[in-house]
Amino acid sequence: MDKPRVVAISQARMTSTRLPGKVLMPAAGRPLLAHHLERLSRTPGLDAVVLATTVNATDDPVADCAQGLGVTVFRGDEQDVLGRFAGAAALARADLVVRVTADCPLIDPALVGRLIAAFRDGQPLDYLSIDSTRYPRGLDAEIFPRHLLDEAAANATDPAEREHVTPYLYRRPDRFRLGTALVPDVPVEPADQRWCVDEPADYELVRRLLEALVPSNPGFGWQDCCKTLRDHPDWVDINRSVRQKTLH
Repeated sequence: MDKPRVVAISQARMTSTRLPGKVLMPAAGRPLLAHHLERLSRTPGLDAVVLATTVNATDDPVADCAQGLGVTVFRGDEQDVLGRFAGAAALARADLVVRVTADCPLIDPALVGRLIAAFRDGQPLDYLSIDSTRYPRGLDAEIFPRHLLDEAAANATDPAEREHVTPYLYRRPDRFRLGTALVPDVPVEPADQRWCVDEPADYELVRRLLEALVPSNPGFGWQDCCKTLRDHPDWVDINRSVRQKTLH
């Protein structure tokens, strides 16, 4: 059997409800989106990266940023994120899809690579993810076959399943083979960290981490972020009050 083509698809738009324009906010001399896509592109085992944004004119700068980095862009309906992912996967001729979101500028390529390897080399699965309750939130990624993405896009009717892409799979353990989410080898310190960017306080923390790490260690990993926070324990409290948005 031919080696499956593994494609990472990231979603981004300018019209975030809590922090509009967040993906193009600057840190360490570049937009957050550029940090995210560049880091994602270094993932071992990945064949391509695609950015899925909307057809709205407000997202022209998002498309321009990605294309300026050599990243393929697919544009689709703002509300139907599931349909957008299916279109992006078809454009990229994906066999396996890695789903990430562009509000994660600190995404760790080695960790995403571990997810890909676990999915491909372990027992046959339909869905596998990184455990965002055990890792810092903002390292999130999921992997699944494209044919199941196409099935979800054809059949899902629940608005939450169309907005969040993968609930069609993980809500149906009777139908799909769900793997045990990847967890860290040792407990993460400091615990209960949040590195995704949803609110101004999140941006402030992520900006500080990028500006502390990028100049001296541009290929930093998530453990380097943890060390930086241990060196600056007051930073952990910057966004502690922010609550994660729950599934509708």
